[in-house]
Amino acid sequence: MMRRETASHSIQTVTRQFMDMRSPAGTALDMVKNLPSLNVSTQDTSGMTGGSIESRSLNDGDMALLIDGAVVTSGTEYIQEDIDTENMDRIEVTPGTSAIDQPVTSAALGVMNVATHTPGHKYGGLVDFSYGTNDMSRQFIRLESGDIGRTGLRTFFSFSHTHADNWIGAGASDKKHIDFGAQKDIGTDSYIKFFASWNQERYGIYNYPTADQFYAKKHGTGTWGGSSDPNSTDFWGSHREGPWNELFLTLPVHLRLTHRLQFDLVPYFAYGRGWSSSSSGEAGSGLTYANGTAVSPTQLSVNYYDQRTPTTGATVKLTYDISRHNQVTLGYWYGYTQSRQWGPNSAVNQNGFAIDPDNLSTAYFRDGQRDYSANQQTGDQIHALFIQDTARYLQNRLVVSAGFKFAMINYWFNNYLTHANMGSNSTVPLPRFSVSYEINRHHQIYVNAQGDFRAPDPSNLSQNAALPRNQYSIKEELGYRYNNRYMMLDLSLFNYAITNRLLSVYNANNSYSTINAGNQTARGFDIMLSTHPIHHFSPYVSFEYLNAHQDSNVQYGTSYLPTRGKEAIMAPHVMANFGLTYDNKHFFANATVHYTGPQSVTLVGDERIPGYVTDTISLGYRFSPFLVAKSPTFRLNFTNLTGSMVRTGTTGVTDNYHAVTLLNGQRIAGSTGAQFYVEPRFSMTGTISTAF
Repeated sequence: MMRRETASHSIQTVTRQFMDMRSPAGTALDMVKNLPSLNVSTQDTSGMTGGSIESRSLNDGDMALLIDGAVVTSGTEYIQEDIDTENMDRIEVTPGTSAIDQPVTSAALGVMNVATHTPGHKYGGLVDFSYGTNDMSRQFIRLESGDIGRTGLRTFFSFSHTHADNWIGAGASDKKHIDFGAQKDIGTDSYIKFFASWNQERYGIYNYPTADQFYAKKHGTGTWGGSSDPNSTDFWGSHREGPWNELFLTLPVHLRLTHRLQFDLVPYFAYGRGWSSSSSGEAGSGLTYANGTAVSPTQLSVNYYDQRTPTTGATVKLTYDISRHNQVTLGYWYGYTQSRQWGPNSAVNQNGFAIDPDNLSTAYFRDGQRDYSANQQTGDQIHALFIQDTARYLQNRLVVSAGFKFAMINYWFNNYLTHANMGSNSTVPLPRFSVSYEINRHHQIYVNAQGDFRAPDPSNLSQNAALPRNQYSIKEELGYRYNNRYMMLDLSLFNYAITNRLLSVYNANNSYSTINAGNQTARGFDIMLSTHPIHHFSPYVSFEYLNAHQDSNVQYGTSYLPTRGKEAIMAPHVMANFGLTYDNKHFFANATVHYTGPQSVTLVGDERIPGYVTDTISLGYRFSPFLVAKSPTFRLNFTNLTGSMVRTGTTGVTDNYHAVTLLNGQRIAGSTGAQFYVEPRFSMTGTISTAF
């Protein structure tokens, strides 16, 4: 559950060996749940939906998500649509740090980079079948071409299909996914690698409960799950994600041009197209269908959130070895994202289901025009230049690196209903510096400091009357590592100073808006400890202490909320993990326990969620090869063993829960409070797999 690291910054890695013990239906978020700095919330156990990440008082809006160094724009809610678990070689999380050549600026929380499967040199493949709780069934197959003649080219192709019922309430989900990879080796130190994925998914959207709804369900007096009654506004068929299609492509190129000069290019393209829906009650008056027939005022209706999002970009860099002690890197990154969003209103069909926003037979019109609640376009364009010099001395034991990235960012928001247009141009200097010293083969210390910038996500500005201010962060880290033949230890102390904190507010239909939440300071430490196998056992433990508070009062209308000095939201003081792995080459087992302490979920600190514990167990057996089956394996995976119902995080910021007095003396009313992620109930998944 831990590997030796030598980088001059904190890095936490999940390897293929660990992932092979877990359920293949799990997502990248499921795999990183036990890293010391992360509090991960997921919505289900079947890999259909994503979730959220909290870390060091920040959330996943401050985390860059990459696949093979290329930008994944879909975020933690949808990262499961970009790659199947079997095709992940490793997952690296760098809390609070991003490499200068990575195509990111908004990485105050850090980077999660997924390295894809490298095609094998021999023909073969992998197949697995899973079945589990909530009638979950999953099939996966991967075919490997092996080396194709003497071309230096090898490829793989995989397909998976998953179906599962919602774990709470009515509803079901279905997912089809394809991954394709290829690698062309050029000599001994150059290559071209290609990865492509396509995902089509239709799933029921889980409601996020308030505290009152959560306790009503926990005490058996209510539920927030979807209803099976087509006449209900909570009918699951009118609250769902339509067929979302996601395409992702990247083509990393690494060429050694001379003994001293290297060239790297990482182009990427992603395109998402799909919709989600939510019940909007009765239609009301003044509406017609496309043929002019009047819509009944009592007709049950849905509002769609229809979106098309193309993203493209590329990073190019040259690395030159000035001498055996000194290396310089020079590069450029270009990124472009556009999001077209509609909110058409329509009738449900005769069975109460949302069908398709493009289906004109159920579409509403007003005064001869399609009836929309939203019609907008957003986007951003980034140009960034970067340079870095790295010097190595004392037989490479001392490594000093200094770099500078200069980003030019333009983002815009156009509302075609109100004809309101917003936009901004920003130029941002992003310096960085690190020093690493290997005292001897057992001890290493490092210092790392970076500047970070985050602009508001243009796709989350539909509810904003004005543009939120840009967020800036200064991050410092001091680390120590120890390793010997028995154990590994990694300690990281961190300090964050954040200006104009950006936070998300959950609306509906899986859509968000963005607000500023003042300034913030966060300090703490992470520690990880693991042993090398001792009689086939490998224990692992990690701990984080965090002290984060708000440094300013947050604006509310013409006054301010009394937030200065309050605990930052989504910033538990303590997180801890314990894991134990047993592996004797045939029988293997892994058990994990995660604890997250109490945390505030409103800006004024008047609503909190208690600390909670989650757990998992994996058991399996690898049989001896038989005929074409090279590695027949059976495993069982269990989650939430006690079946406890706990809230693990919030979907976004809320100002206050109870009535509160502003700084000007004005009294504002209370609210329904935050909406929460809830840990899914007990689940069990059985998997049969083999390489061939």
